[in-house]
Formats: sequence, C-alpha cells, structure tokens
Amino acid sequence: MLLAVVSIGVLGLILTLWRAKAYPNLQNTVLLATNILFPVALGLGQMIGIDKDRIKHSFVEVNNYLVKVRDVLAKPAQVLILAPHCLQHVDCQRKITMDVRNCARCGRCPIDDLLVIAENYGVSMVVVTGGTLARKFVSQAKPRAIVAIACERDLTSGIQDTNPLPVLGVLNIRPEGPCFNTGVNLAKVEDSLRFFLRSDIKVTRGQAAGLQ
Repeated sequence: MLLAVVSIGVLGLILTLWRAKAYPNLQNTVLLATNILFPVALGLGQMIGIDKDRIKHSFVEVNNYLVKVRDVLAKPAQVLILAPHCLQHVDCQRKITMDVRNCARCGRCPIDDLLVIAENYGVSMVVVTGGTLARKFVSQAKPRAIVAIACERDLTSGIQDTNPLPVLGVLNIRPEGPCFNTGVNLAKVEDSLRFFLRSDIKVTRGQAAGLQ
C-alpha cells in the first residue's frame, strides 16, 4: 500500500515539475512521497560521494517550487518570518529569541533590516534557536504560510516538521562559517513575502537603513 502511495506521489511530483502546474488531488500524496524519499536520496547520495548539504539544498529548491505552483495566497497577519539566532551579531547581548522587539536596531546584523521588512509588509517575525522553539512559535501563531531562513539542515527538517504548511526556504549566508554572524539575501526574503501576499511593496537594504 505504501509503495503504491509513494509511486503515485512520485508520478505527481514528475507531472508537477514537468508541467509547472499543481494537481490539488495529488498534493498531499506528492508531499508524502517527497518526505519519504528524501532520507533515501540523502543516504544514496552520501554512498556515492555527493555532499549532504548539496542534496538538502536541492530538497529546499524542490520544496520552494512545489509551494509556488500551489499558488498560495495569504493575508499579512497569516504570514510568519522564521529567522535563526545566528543572524544576530555574536557580541550582541540582547535577548531576541523570546521577543524580537528587544533588538536594539543598531544595524550591526541583518535582524534590523528583517524587522523593517516585516513591519512594512505587516507580517510577524520571530528569531529561534532551533527546531523546538520554531515549532512552539508556529504552534502559537498558526500561520497560513512561512518564510524560513536557515541553513540546509534546519530548513529541510523544518519543512518536513511543518508539512503540509507552505514554507518558502531562504538559505542563510555564512561568510564566517556556520552558526556565526550569518547573513541573508534580503531580496529573496522579500520575493517570498510578495509571493504569499501578492504585494508590490519592496524594501531594499539601503531603504531599510533609511527607515529606522
């Protein structure tokens, strides 16, 4: 039975990717098949020498594509930005994981720019230390859609944890290595928000600095 479901899900995934079109009747089966096959792909990839982060990166890209062909539409109050605490400057003493409004808005890290974007789009934003806290905030906020910023590992696990909730993943930037003074492409965050909201508002990094 499981094999039949997975086979139908794989067929639906192929059709979705090939025709760039969602099939509502197959959507849950496609998501199930994707989540079941991902650990298999990860294990096989490592056996033949493919870097696991590369496979996870591909999973995030496929997930983003599947979300976009579903044509999800949400109101600002229904969208949540999930940001990792590693975006916060390592020397900052502000406790922002429980309340992002504790941010000093000094501009030393991307948190300030993300807050400006969240405020201008009217969406909620939280900063989390890991999957447990992320699940807690998602459970409390009950969003219709999520824009999640994280590394490959956290994005793949987070997308699977929140399935079938639509999540658009944005990989963080790690000029100093993982979990340390990371960054994010603000344009990609905005693109994801505009997809969910169908909004033409745009706040660039330079504009964000001028709106503090």
